[in-house]
Amino acid sequence: MGRPVIGISCYREPASWAAWDRVPAVLLPARYVDAVRAGGGSPVLLPPLDAGDDAADLVRRLDGLVVAGGADVNPTRYGELPHAATAGWRDDRDVSEFALLDAAEDAGLPVLGICRGMQVMAVRAGGRLHQHVPDLVGHERHSPGPGRYGSVPVRTVAGTRVAALLGEDLDVPCHHHQSVAEHPGYTAAALADDGVLEAMQGNGSRFEVAVQWHPETGTDMRLFRALADAAAVRV
Repeated sequence: MGRPVIGISCYREPASWAAWDRVPAVLLPARYVDAVRAGGGSPVLLPPLDAGDDAADLVRRLDGLVVAGGADVNPTRYGELPHAATAGWRDDRDVSEFALLDAAEDAGLPVLGICRGMQVMAVRAGGRLHQHVPDLVGHERHSPGPGRYGSVPVRTVAGTRVAALLGEDLDVPCHHHQSVAEHPGYTAAALADDGVLEAMQGNGSRFEVAVQWHPETGTDMRLFRALADAAAVRV
């Protein structure tokens, strides 16, 4: 039996490398690819869908889906004006990832949301976001600066899938200035020591887990292994 094929959403952005300067590129930090492989999956990058793309047809070729981290979600999608700190949203990713999640739900596809991915999942379900976590908690440990991850103590919620996978307490690498405020259709699965929601999960039997932290940056691959195990059932 082959490895399950795991799609990872990503950006279409100008990028520079070698002799090329600001060339349109499909890109994602390589740690996501490495983590999916370490978990037992075969990674495939999913750029934002084009008008002619069929999300359902694409998802039928996958065994699992990672909705990756990235820019803020456009706040108009949850009925709010932008906070002064909310910027850089990518409407192409918002539209594409909503469509991928719709198709994943219809197909029963296992899903792991990471950082922005958790926020996209909540907003798609009709929830909303806290647009700037420091306003909520009075500190910047969740997003200590460009290119840096804050170590945040997290406690999982007893009886959840996340608790069964990760145990009761852990320190997680965070880089998020926004967080989920409302998450209809999902159960809170982990909270930071300051009360910020750090994980949620779907209420059904399908593997549908989202975390606000960045598990791909560390050595703990349990979430990626769990996704690959759920996806392997479909292979």
